[in-house]
Amino acid sequence: MVPSARSRSPARTDFGDTGRDREAAPVAHDVSARPPAADRILIVRLGALGDVVRTLPSVAALRGLYPGAHLTWLVEPAAAGVVDAAGIVDETLIFPRRELSVFLRAADGLSFARMLIGVVRRLRERRFDLALDFHGILKSGILTRLSGAPLRYGFGRAASREFAHLFVNRRVELLASRVSRYDRNAALVRALAGHASLPQAPFLEPSPLAVARLAARISHLDLATTERFVLIHPSSSPRARYKRYAPSAWGEVARRLSKEGFSVWIARGPGRHEKALVDEVLRASGGTAVQAPETRSFDDLLALMARASVFVSCDSGPLHVASLVGVPVVQLLGPTDPIHNESWRHSPSRRVHFPLPCSPCRSGCAEATCMRAIPPALVVAQIRDLHAGSNDSTESFVERPG
Repeated sequence: MVPSARSRSPARTDFGDTGRDREAAPVAHDVSARPPAADRILIVRLGALGDVVRTLPSVAALRGLYPGAHLTWLVEPAAAGVVDAAGIVDETLIFPRRELSVFLRAADGLSFARMLIGVVRRLRERRFDLALDFHGILKSGILTRLSGAPLRYGFGRAASREFAHLFVNRRVELLASRVSRYDRNAALVRALAGHASLPQAPFLEPSPLAVARLAARISHLDLATTERFVLIHPSSSPRARYKRYAPSAWGEVARRLSKEGFSVWIARGPGRHEKALVDEVLRASGGTAVQAPETRSFDDLLALMARASVFVSCDSGPLHVASLVGVPVVQLLGPTDPIHNESWRHSPSRRVHFPLPCSPCRSGCAEATCMRAIPPALVVAQIRDLHAGSNDSTESFVERPG
């Protein structure tokens, strides 16, 4: 049985090898196999928010395999709220990426070494029996190896980067080169036991405190009469601006929805760059959209999403959060891979994607041609369909040539 969110209250900590290493070997799924014995398990998925979110179903399955084990998740600060809010693991360890980067830029090798040694010491103190590297890059591979866990699962050479496969001794090969991030993570858990049961229903939920806090903010903003609404999240991480839909296009979506009787809220976090973007979208909407209460934490974001009838966004972490909350989502895709980045298949969703000869790509372009090709009328049609109660999964997406 997969635990629901908040079934545990994880501890959170900011911050030499045990036993003889085992020979590295590829791992195949065996439905009848029993998972290896382990009382203390390390999960390594450092960031970013969307990638950590897409690891949650697999970690929930891991909890099902090891209901009595102590699970620890090593994560970077920006995504730690995701781990805490999910309530699946017992402990959250913070990897101090920003501080280590500062020491490197300042050429302060002594401070860098001291901090890194402290991280390794805290990992080894926990005497892990088993470690799983869901990240699959050099940094995560080294941390997995330095944890001292005698049994370390990770992805094989084809599915990892930067030689991360060299730091694990149980390598999981994927059956296809292009799979969703959800399926990729699930393969790592099913290598432990092929019968591992992943969640089949939404399992993220806000805390009662966040729900009450949101209700107070809605009342203060005189939005209390709006019970259900379309929630648009126009932002992305600062390093992925190329994935964004134009503010003018979001404005047209809001105007069209308003004409059809929908209430439209625009979501924003506490960052200054998000405020400027949301203000631009609100101006483009001509007063047909309103700003949603600011979400100052991940828990606040969950509470806001739980009240929405449809969530709309480009390929972003919040969109994957919404699907795990159970909110129907409309995903606007341009430069990112539609297979790798599909939303969670157990929540209703639509995908609007105009593939161009140059997509998918990892860096985007200033013109954002693939995003500009998406017509607002088509976005509205997908929102209308989901709002009407359609329960189709991501297999029922709209994909048209540009």
